[in-house]
Amino acid sequence: MPSVSSRRCMSVCLMVSACSGLFFVDAHFVLLHCVCALQKNAIAVAHCKRGKGILNVNGYPIDGLLPESMRYKVFEPVLLIGNDKFKEVDIRVKVRGGGNTSQIFAVRQAIAKAIVAFYQKYVDEQSKREIKDILVQFDRSLLVADPRRCEPKKFGGRGARARFQKSYR
Repeated sequence: MPSVSSRRCMSVCLMVSACSGLFFVDAHFVLLHCVCALQKNAIAVAHCKRGKGILNVNGYPIDGLLPESMRYKVFEPVLLIGNDKFKEVDIRVKVRGGGNTSQIFAVRQAIAKAIVAFYQKYVDEQSKREIKDILVQFDRSLLVADPRRCEPKKFGGRGARARFQKSYR
């Protein structure tokens, strides 16, 4: 039986795979692509479509993201790739779970994955390869999820590895 975190990941990935493709809205075809990013217990789902260069996180502009000290981390994909690649794409990110730092890193990864997936599917392979190389050269965790998870508690101790103290009397 899969663990809780892997089941959650599977349900998110099923939700994401169901929402990518063409949608018919108001007599226009909307090219929409979804990707998910996981960091510890935080899950970020990014919806990427053609637009005016809007970046929103949970319905708010990315400029107002808190904590301020971590805001630069979310801007890393934009600064690395350049504004010209983001001007024609709208990215909406919904993030839940985890703490502040893990949510920031999940949003960062979701934005990077979304722009790569959008360029692969709707633009061309060459520009996608350039973007991917730039991101991987800077930080591989922008595109590849961190597989570390919390180890479950076992019997005979307080936690996953700690054991109860042995007493002879």
